[in-house]
Amino acid sequence: MTSGIDHTSKEIPAPTTGSANRPPGLRLPAVVQTLLFAQYRHRLFPLLRRRHGDIFTLRLTTPTRHLVILSRQEDIKTVFGGPVDVLHAGEGNGIMGPALGDHSVLLTDEAEHRRARRLLMPAFTGASLAGYQEMIGRLTTVEVESWPEETVIGSHQRMQALTLEIILQVVFGVTDEARLRKMRPLVRGIADIGPVTLLGLPYPLLQRVGPWRRHTSLQRGLDKLLYEEITGRRAAPDLHSRTDVLSRLLQAEENRTGGGFNDAELRDQLITLLLAGHETTATGLAWAIHELVRNPAQLKRAQRAADEGDEAYLTAVAKEALRLKPVVYEVARQLTEPLTVGGYRLPAGATVMPAIGLVQSDPAHHHQPDEFRPERFLDAQPPANTWIPFGGGARRCIGAGFALLEATVALREVLRRYEIRPDRPAPEEQKAHHVTLIPSRGARVVVSRRR
Repeated sequence: MTSGIDHTSKEIPAPTTGSANRPPGLRLPAVVQTLLFAQYRHRLFPLLRRRHGDIFTLRLTTPTRHLVILSRQEDIKTVFGGPVDVLHAGEGNGIMGPALGDHSVLLTDEAEHRRARRLLMPAFTGASLAGYQEMIGRLTTVEVESWPEETVIGSHQRMQALTLEIILQVVFGVTDEARLRKMRPLVRGIADIGPVTLLGLPYPLLQRVGPWRRHTSLQRGLDKLLYEEITGRRAAPDLHSRTDVLSRLLQAEENRTGGGFNDAELRDQLITLLLAGHETTATGLAWAIHELVRNPAQLKRAQRAADEGDEAYLTAVAKEALRLKPVVYEVARQLTEPLTVGGYRLPAGATVMPAIGLVQSDPAHHHQPDEFRPERFLDAQPPANTWIPFGGGARRCIGAGFALLEATVALREVLRRYEIRPDRPAPEEQKAHHVTLIPSRGARVVVSRRR
């Protein structure tokens, strides 16, 4: 095992007994628990669930010190359906503040969050998504046509290149090639922010040295270009004929009457869409390809679906990949008041974390959960709060439909063109990368033109 965590129970410290307001957990120093959580949570959480049950505690050295991990459907329902003034997702995501900006829809709560979400929604309705499909298809065609045949390629890297281009052209609405050449390296650098860099961004002294200085420089460069784009777009004579996300946000009624996003708020939402939608979508697509090439029957059916325009099956492939290999393993809510969850009275300041990976691998909810079976998403949908890759409740990811559209179109264009096989039989492991779990070797495949 490469994770460094021994799964034999005799090596695990005896569990704490819990208290009236704290579930049981490990008796390890907080710094050790922090390192395990950061690098191996996808291995640690299943181990702790077997040891302690469906609710357990972690102690970290970060400002969010007291984590309560949840994997029971009823407890997750309590969190997702609970009062938003008590369960703050914005505070739970606070570590991302310096990277996203104070106005980000991911970092705000209550009235400010409701306003941001209301202003963003018009750009992500069904009608708006239909308007993006043609451009996503065109960009995908350009990308996949460039793939070399009979050569090992990392599908994760190729999907990152694709989703980056979609962010720039479909979300930001930048199509001028000279401006794209300026933006691409800045966006790549910002999207690849590491956990050490992220943790150090709030400290002004660190911003003068090393990776923090580099990130700050990239951020300033991209901000300059984004503000120029926003200013130019507001005054564009063809604004109301444009269909990119930024233009749709500026076309909304609130912007015409002065109640919409100002330039700083727009900047923060665009950076949020970049960081939340680039790596996650690319990783989900890479896992879908990884699983298809190791399941010949599903691959054949998916190729047939691509040929026949069966989008339902291709979407099911994307959903099943997100179930089996969740890109984000948990979501967070910080309590502003005491709350009873799972029989424990948790204190204000505690952070509750519905564990996406645990509930989606539970055989009580998903038959044969270790198998890749897209068909499970065709005849019926999973029970509520058992498939939650986009979170749930009032804070469900606003870009979920956009991400599934990207995945469906990308799979269609890849499978129409290529026969795909893995570079080696052994499956790849999940590896922690920032807040996501990526294929350990990049989901490597070999492609050849279909006859």
